[in-house]
Amino acid sequence: MFHVFGWFWENVLYAPLFNALIWLYNGPANENLGVAVIYLTIGIRLLILPVSILAERNKHIYATVEKEILEIERQHKNDPEIQKERIRELLRKRHVSPWSRVASLGLQLLVLIILYQVFMGGIRMNRFDALYPSVIHPDIVFTNFLGMNLGQRNWIGAAIVAVWLYLEISHEQKKHGASVTKADLFYRIAFPVFSFLALFILPSVKEIFILTSMAFSFMMGTIRKIFYGAKE
Repeated sequence: MFHVFGWFWENVLYAPLFNALIWLYNGPANENLGVAVIYLTIGIRLLILPVSILAERNKHIYATVEKEILEIERQHKNDPEIQKERIRELLRKRHVSPWSRVASLGLQLLVLIILYQVFMGGIRMNRFDALYPSVIHPDIVFTNFLGMNLGQRNWIGAAIVAVWLYLEISHEQKKHGASVTKADLFYRIAFPVFSFLALFILPSVKEIFILTSMAFSFMMGTIRKIFYGAKE
């Protein structure tokens, strides 16, 4: 079983991503690893675009039924089981599936993990044996990008991600006004801080991936508002 998983990870997940990154580095990115990571991130987000669109659609629908959900919570505040069942029925009726959001985030997390292995095991250790014959073996991979080494820690990139998350969460919570709980306020602070600490101990290449993905999500949200704004 472990052997099968190892083969699948190496040949189906790791090798294609590694080859795509090196191909982008050699060609479109003009030997700029940071640009190659940005191109790769955009390409991956385009591949999972149907899932992302479904997640954005569900987000819009969920916003429209939020008042109904709050009413259900008020009516059945003493019976959590009935409360959950009524909410599930409402979401099924409106064709809202939380799994699209989970799938989108899960796929991005998987890519993040593989990208870490690609960078640490492939690029930093100069292990190019996984390259396909059609992909040119680079003599050296330059890891400098915008004045920072993508293989080293960088607190600035981690701080940018944390601030972006804080502003995004604050914006969402302001929509709920008085219904924001102490737990929500704690989450507003704790999640950005945790993200900063987690990213700070990792190579800064992760921050390029995350920031590009967040910018792509912001663009998706803007498009959603353009298409659904009039209805709202």
